[in-house]
Amino acid sequence: MIMIKERARQLRSLFEQLAISLDDSTAIEYPEMFPKWAPDVLYAKDFRIRYNELLYKVLQNHTSQSNWTPDIAPSLYVRVDNPQEEWPDWRQPTGSTDAYALGAKVSHNEKHWISSVDDNVWEPGVYGWDEAL
Repeated sequence: MIMIKERARQLRSLFEQLAISLDDSTAIEYPEMFPKWAPDVLYAKDFRIRYNELLYKVLQNHTSQSNWTPDIAPSLYVRVDNPQEEWPDWRQPTGSTDAYALGAKVSHNEKHWISSVDDNVWEPGVYGWDEAL
């Protein structure tokens, strides 16, 4: 039984190492391949982790802290969304790392919107978005 558990740990480690090479489109399909976020862990830039069942990419090398979780530390993490989804739901950017690019497409308030400015942090219908017809 101990040998089986050790082999499972080894395979898990191998999966995590292989997952690093996946592009975002593939990674978002298999979030369970990435380790769960934990405090007091040294994370390297571009490493991906899971937090609240969402996938995040590390933006800079750092040691995680309990008060720097991926959902509230936009200078350290950016959420990975499915790039194949044409009209994803709009969500309020938390800073420059997840602002919408010029031409980005989103759904908001039952309408489709296209960003008319780069680094767009505004809500569709307020500023910086054109309604798609």
